[in-house]
Amino acid sequence: MSGGPAGRGRGSKQPWGGVRPFSIKTKLGALVVVSVLITTGLSVIAVHTKTELRFITVFSMIATLLITQFVAHSLTAPLDDMNAVARSISHGDYTRRVRESRRDELGDLAQTINVMADELEAQDSQRKELVANVSHELRTPIAGLRAVLENIVDGVTRADPETMRTALKQTERLGRLVETLLDLSRLDNGVVPLKKRRFEVWPYLSGVLKEANMVASARADMASGSGSHTRTDVHLHLDVSPPELVAHADPERIHQVVANLIDNAVKHSPPHGRVTVRARQGSEPESLELEVLDEGPGIPRTEWHRVFERFNRGSVNRPHGPGSDGGTGLGLAIARWAVDLHGGRIGVAESERGCRILITLPGPSSVPS
Repeated sequence: MSGGPAGRGRGSKQPWGGVRPFSIKTKLGALVVVSVLITTGLSVIAVHTKTELRFITVFSMIATLLITQFVAHSLTAPLDDMNAVARSISHGDYTRRVRESRRDELGDLAQTINVMADELEAQDSQRKELVANVSHELRTPIAGLRAVLENIVDGVTRADPETMRTALKQTERLGRLVETLLDLSRLDNGVVPLKKRRFEVWPYLSGVLKEANMVASARADMASGSGSHTRTDVHLHLDVSPPELVAHADPERIHQVVANLIDNAVKHSPPHGRVTVRARQGSEPESLELEVLDEGPGIPRTEWHRVFERFNRGSVNRPHGPGSDGGTGLGLAIARWAVDLHGGRIGVAESERGCRILITLPGPSSVPS
């Protein structure tokens, strides 16, 4: 993550370069010295003015107590502030911070607490985003599987081998997503292994589009509040050239990319619109260029740099087609994440009509950075 408080991290340096000219030890030592000087000065004054010693003792005690109280307040006030911030953190509020104006050990402690709060806030945000991503990804195979089973129960389709194979494929994909979930340490560290292999693009993308159509035919109440479209009026078109085109990538991750882009394009399409998935040979052997085009209102150029941010749902007027609730703003973010794992590029490209998302995946000789 970038930006926000979490940007400081563990490696942030002290603004005074680690030098503490006014450490607590120095202040306590100065307190002792000042107290001795006051007592000595008053004693000298008492000798010269012949003042009784008891008055000098009382004045010395009062002056020393006042100075001690001032120093003690300067030491305990930031501790009270730190205690309040720590209590807020323990209750799940990571927004509060300790003032870092001091140049002593307490200033170091305040900075450490703030760094800890930054990291806890970042981890909490990543945890919430992970849950949102997982929920978003699990809905597609679950909705598809339920659609197949409901059609069988309602008598719309028969439980023939082809239908059951489709259900099995969705179940297997659901299992793979759950397996990915279980490896939380790799997900937290951003290290997800890619299982690249060589595959034929046409039959692969044909299967992805078939699953997208199957999910779209699920009942509307299945997608209520989920951000998944329920439209069946949009035509999905596949354009692969040459037909024998092959690619080298992780099919599961590319499935995430294409499925999310199709879902997003369908939601933005006009009634009876057309969404085209186009695949071409890249500049390197077994590299791939993918395009997903729709006929919707498009994305303003000023929004191009923001469309792949998490939870971004666009700001154009009436951006979504009929039957769409606008989604969760995670589909494009997930697509960018999967493309980045391959060391590829994804972005909005120029288009005469609607929106055009262009994806470039490198060949097997390229190593993702």
